[in-house]
Amino acid sequence: MKKNATPPYSYRNDPAVPPFPDDKPIFLFDGQCGFCSAAVMFLLRRCKSADYRYVPAQTPLGQALLIHYGYDATDYETALFLRDGVAYTRSEANLRAFAGCGFPYSVLNLALLIPRSIRDRVYDFVARNRMRIAGRLDTCMIPTPSHAARFLS
Repeated sequence: MKKNATPPYSYRNDPAVPPFPDDKPIFLFDGQCGFCSAAVMFLLRRCKSADYRYVPAQTPLGQALLIHYGYDATDYETALFLRDGVAYTRSEANLRAFAGCGFPYSVLNLALLIPRSIRDRVYDFVARNRMRIAGRLDTCMIPTPSHAARFLS
């Protein structure tokens, strides 16, 4: 999917997507992927200024958003980052989410200068091999009580 291929907040007009609070950026991730869950834990610990909400791909909301943006709801090889209703996927989703944490992570914005085709080839390689790299969790990541309000399902 190319950035801005759908209008901002297009999911609001999709009856298959349940209503959800979208006043803050949303990061959709594979909740059973050790690599993806570690990235979310990193964002929760290190990005105090970023008030993100998180959606495991395995939840009804995660499934509906994947389908809305043209992804297979059983194959979680993409990240999805929604900010101001605009959907970013693959490498751009991760770069924008991490860069949104402020300095020093904001320097990741420079990686957006690398052509998307190159960034996404690297992203796709990691996504295809993520279970071999970091393993699969038996269950979706369970947030701590202090972070539970930031997770949507």
